[in-house]
Amino acid sequence: MSQPLLDVRNVTMRFGGIVANRDVSFSVERGAVTALIGPNGAGKTTMFNCITGFYRASEGQILLDGADGPQDLGALMIRPITGGSHLVTRAGIARTFQNTRLFKEMSVVENLLVAQHRVTANNLLSGVFQTSAFRRAEREAVDRAYYWLREMNLADDANRLAGELPYGRQRRLEIARAMCTGPRLICLDEPAAGLNPSETRELSEVIKRLCIVHGQTVLVIEHDMGLVMRISNHVVVLDHGEVISDGTPEHVANDPAVIAAYLGVSEEEMKA
Repeated sequence: MSQPLLDVRNVTMRFGGIVANRDVSFSVERGAVTALIGPNGAGKTTMFNCITGFYRASEGQILLDGADGPQDLGALMIRPITGGSHLVTRAGIARTFQNTRLFKEMSVVENLLVAQHRVTANNLLSGVFQTSAFRRAEREAVDRAYYWLREMNLADDANRLAGELPYGRQRRLEIARAMCTGPRLICLDEPAAGLNPSETRELSEVIKRLCIVHGQTVLVIEHDMGLVMRISNHVVVLDHGEVISDGTPEHVANDPAVIAAYLGVSEEEMKA
């Protein structure tokens, strides 16, 4: 088996005396969809925040691309810029949030161009003097933006304000914006929240295409179990901050511990 892209090892996250995650371990395989699921309050979002650098875990390790020499993400993470950013680009991770964080007064294509922008003294001077390298980078950014708009079936909306898009298209725009950064791992936080059944089916095809066509690795939190079962290669289930099941969608769907957690009864009661 190949080395996983992401390896979460014995991660515990405490907030004062509250333990949100306890000794959590799982891996995310390359080019696959891994779903992180569980009842409300199970610790899914806290774990996502640890992985994407918004929190630093109290204990344990989160390793990215261990085949090239494991790197502690805590040493690599940077704070996202204010506003619509969902990016932790230094570590090769991009993220979307449960609530869309687009720049709604910018056009659709401008949202994708902003995602690719790097502010440094060198490229600032290049921009002022319009060097050939700067002009080439700008052309590549525009080409990349339109490529991902086409992939997300949003090319016809390129010049519309992002805030004018229907909600389902805004969701796909967030994914396009994340992909413009060339991430090794994309983390989707409840991407189907607020979508109707038709939009959810379209989203599932988008996510599967990311893996099958583009070889993208995806980690997703999702409450829509139909979507999870359609798109996932691997499912990790949390309950009260701990992993209670880890395996294929079929294995997890039939695990008594998972059924008990979602129904709110104990395994003993399930067997009675």
